[in-house]
Amino acid sequence: QVQVIESGGGVVQAGGSLRLSCAASGRPFSEFAIGWFRQVPGKEREFVASIMPSSNTDYEDSVKGRFTISRDNAKNTGYLQMNSLNPEDTAVYYCAVDRSRFVNRNSHVWDYWGQGTQVTVSS
Repeated sequence: QVQVIESGGGVVQAGGSLRLSCAASGRPFSEFAIGWFRQVPGKEREFVASIMPSSNTDYEDSVKGRFTISRDNAKNTGYLQMNSLNPEDTAVYYCAVDRSRFVNRNSHVWDYWGQGTQVTVSS
């Protein structure tokens, strides 16, 4: 049974930073692709960033240069460092993991999800 737990959300002023963490268990962590998604009420869950077991990364255009996804296999944890936050980044952020090499930006293909963590950026 794969379990995913996010942490690190909170309230921050515009221009500030937060680091989200994603702990996953139930399979060797190094085998997981890790994805971060976000969702605001009334909208579809949208892709933010992903990192593959190979450490290849992908970013949604609006977060490139501001967000950094990383992983520490020894700690079974993935991270999303978010800098230069703006109010448009306010959302519930979800971590997803998957053992497939064929995951992509479509949230529906990811197998395992955390419960989400709220990020609120005030202006």
